[in-house]
Order: sequence, then C-alpha cells, then structure tokens
Amino acid sequence: MKRRRMEIVFLFILIASVYMILFTQVSFDVKLFFIGLYILVMFITLFSLMLENRFAHETLLWMYVLLFFPLFGYVFYLFSGQLYLKGYLFRSKRKKDREEWKSLVTQVSSPDLSFLNDHQQSFAAFAKNASETTISTSSKTEVLKNGNETFTEIIRQLKKAEKFIHIEYYIFRSDRLGTEIIDILIEKAKNGVEVLFIFDAAGSLSLSNNEVKRMKNAGIKAYPFSPLKHGFFNQKFNFRNHRKIIIIDGEVGFVGGLNVGEEYLGRNKCIGFWRDTHMVLKGEAVYMLHTVFLLDWEYVSGEDVLQGRPEFKNKVVQGDGAVQVVASGPDTQQGIMSDFYYSLITNATKSIWIASPYFVPNQAIKAAIKHAAIKGIQVRVMVPAINDGFLTQYGSRSYFGELLQFGVEVYSYKKGFLHQKLIIVDGDMASIGTANMDMRSFHLNFEVNVFLMGSRTIEDLITHYKEDMMDSDKLDPIGYNNRGLLERSKESFARLFSNVL
Repeated sequence: MKRRRMEIVFLFILIASVYMILFTQVSFDVKLFFIGLYILVMFITLFSLMLENRFAHETLLWMYVLLFFPLFGYVFYLFSGQLYLKGYLFRSKRKKDREEWKSLVTQVSSPDLSFLNDHQQSFAAFAKNASETTISTSSKTEVLKNGNETFTEIIRQLKKAEKFIHIEYYIFRSDRLGTEIIDILIEKAKNGVEVLFIFDAAGSLSLSNNEVKRMKNAGIKAYPFSPLKHGFFNQKFNFRNHRKIIIIDGEVGFVGGLNVGEEYLGRNKCIGFWRDTHMVLKGEAVYMLHTVFLLDWEYVSGEDVLQGRPEFKNKVVQGDGAVQVVASGPDTQQGIMSDFYYSLITNATKSIWIASPYFVPNQAIKAAIKHAAIKGIQVRVMVPAINDGFLTQYGSRSYFGELLQFGVEVYSYKKGFLHQKLIIVDGDMASIGTANMDMRSFHLNFEVNVFLMGSRTIEDLITHYKEDMMDSDKLDPIGYNNRGLLERSKESFARLFSNVL
C-alpha cells in the first residue's frame, strides 16, 4: 500500500514537473528546481527497478523506456512494466485461499496412480507437488467441441438444477444467448434455487446494468470481479478474471474456452465460425472446480461460504484416467500455469500438439518446444489465420521462423477464429481450459485448466485436432522466409509488446 501511494505521488510530481518546465513562464531557477525534481524521481525509480533483479535485458529495456520517453515512459512502466510484480494487490486473497485449500484438499483421498505409464507418472509427480489441488481418479470428463454443443448442454443442465447454480464468466453479453441464460437463472432463482453469479468487470462491459438489476430483483446474487472504478490507480484493472465456470448442484461442472455471447455460436458476421473447446466434469473434479469458484465468490462478496457446505462431499464416480483442476493467477503461485505447460511439454516422448489463439510463449516454453523438435519429437502448433488483434496476430507470427527452423509444424486455421487452448502430449496427456500460451495468462489473468492423464477423453481431443488440421494451411518454411519486409516489420513491432500481450 505504501509503495502504491508513492508511485502515485511520483506520477503527479512528474506531471507537474513537465508542465512547469514546458508550459509555464516561471523563472529559470524554478524550472531548474523542477528539472532536479524530475531527475530525482527517475533516479529513485531506476534504482528500485535495478533492485528487483529481473533478467538483465528486461531491466535495461525498461530503463531505456523510462529515460527516452519522458513521463509517458513512466506511465507505461507503472501500468505494464511492473504488472508481474504486483502480487501484493491480491495478497490477502492469496493467503486466505491457501488456508482454505489446505483444509479442503484433505477431504479428497490420495489416488492410486500406479496405472499411469512412466512419463505420465513423471508429470503427475510434478502436478501433485506444484498445485494446491489434488489429482483425481474418480472423475469423468466429456469434450464439447463448439458453441452449439456447449450451450445446448449448458442450457439443458441449467434447466435441471434443483439446489444451486454457481456461474463465473470473463465475458457475458446481454445478447440473445446471454438473455436466454439469464431468463433461466431468474426462473430458477424464483423457484428457490441458489444462484451466485460472478462476471469480470472489464470483459463483461456489454452486460447491461438493467440485466444485472433484473437478476438481483429475482434473488440472484451477482458481483463484478475487480470493478474498474476501484482499480485504476492500484492497477487491479490489469488483472482480469478470465475463468469460465459453471457448477450445478455440485454434480456437474463446465469449464473451457467459451464465454457467453452470440459470436461463440458463430453468429457474428465479422468473426464467422468460432472454433473452441469446452469440457463437462463429473465426480471429484467438480469439487475442485467448485472450490475455485467459491474462493472467488468469497473475494468479491466478502461472504464465508466454503466451510460446511453440504454438497462438499467426495463425488465418487467410475473414473476415466487421472484428472486435475489447476487454478492460476495473482492469487496463486506466480507463473504456475507456465510451469504446468513446461512440465507437460518436457515430459513428451513422441508428440506435442498445441492449439492457441494467442501464441506468445515465454523463454522457457519456447526452449522446451525447440529442444523437443531437435530430439525428433513431433511438434505441431496451430493458431488462427486471422486473430482479433494486431499485436496478438503479428506477435504470434514473429515466433514462427525460429520454430520452423527446428522442424516444428505450424498450422494456420482458416475456417474461422480458433480460440481453443489445448495441449496434447504423446496422445495420452492433455490440458484444456482458459489459459492461453501468453504472458497475460501466465502472470496477470485468473485462469483455470483441466489436466488429463490416461483419459479416453483425450482420444476425442486428438480426433478434433486432426479435423482442425484439415481446415488449416501448413506453413511452408521457404514461403514464410520469403515474406515481405512489411510483414516482417509488423511482426517485429508486435513482438516488442510480447511481455504484456
């Protein structure tokens, strides 16, 4: 808190100094005073930056930004360059969540994982120690390939709810689909079903206040995550809740890449077909996904709702392989999702198939992918041909050259917008969820993924990936290397922002 106040004071000092130096007719001595004040603030900032012990090239980059872009460089540094160091913004949530996890995970029995093969065992050993969630062998999963499958099943299950519906979304629109779901929630609430609703304040800007009021008038408890009006000066507006979670009666859970809006059904003419993947959970995995939601609910509402909930009992079903729900974000260990992706990739022995709309890997994951390709492991990366942002599109493309050089197969999805976040390793391990392969998902956003080991569900993911390959163009290394100067310039420019994409 003290550091935050000092940063804001420094910002106002810099603004005042620039104004006095450039836009007033005060005496030379007064201007000299403000020049000295500006230099003092910059010296303190640069010294603090040096003490953070980042990578040398990153430290130097931000020093150059601060020195050569007066005032604007400080603002950019304040709201971008420090983001991954801002864990203290959610310190209380992180501490409380860890205490809750410790008391809750003891209610889930330690599974027998002897049926897993060697590299699955290796990944499972990492996953068990790295995450606060446990691995379950008493869970079932089902893949939902697109918006039609996903929302047909979601609406069907919502209508069956008898006890509660807990729902959390990054984007929830007030369009035809959103209104249909809201109508169901309102009907259920009027019939005595508990409905708790979390929506991200930034992602769900298009959720109208009238719809929120309509829900609240029907008895639904609805809260925005990290309201924008409270988050500008403390930077919380940069940390968004990217999770997509629905829990119904503690029996069924939904998680994956699809938000709520007409475009996810392919009804937006500008975007066209939307290729995404969602997942249905049953059994113990629902318990873990539900815990992620309720910890978020306690944070936004201030209510203590976890302990003593009657549905918090082991939901044992006939398991299909091993399943683990992993939450990541500023409220968890820093970079945990990146660590999971890295471990998954480095445990590959035969193949690595990746699909991501925003492919901006960090240094560790990029090195792991290249090393795998050098060892002769088949590596495939699939991205959309057309992205929804200039920086994300060309930032992703800037990595293709070095990947192609090492034998990585790169596919450009042509049928529409590819939005799924998927990794399949050796055909028997996989990750599916909300986290992209970029810095924002690794360090800024609240995310949740499901990791599968030895599950038959992976066969469906493989089948769908092969179908997506049929709707993609495989990049030719020679053709890519012969692209024009304009394209290369766009890629290089976009890559400059890779740390904040």
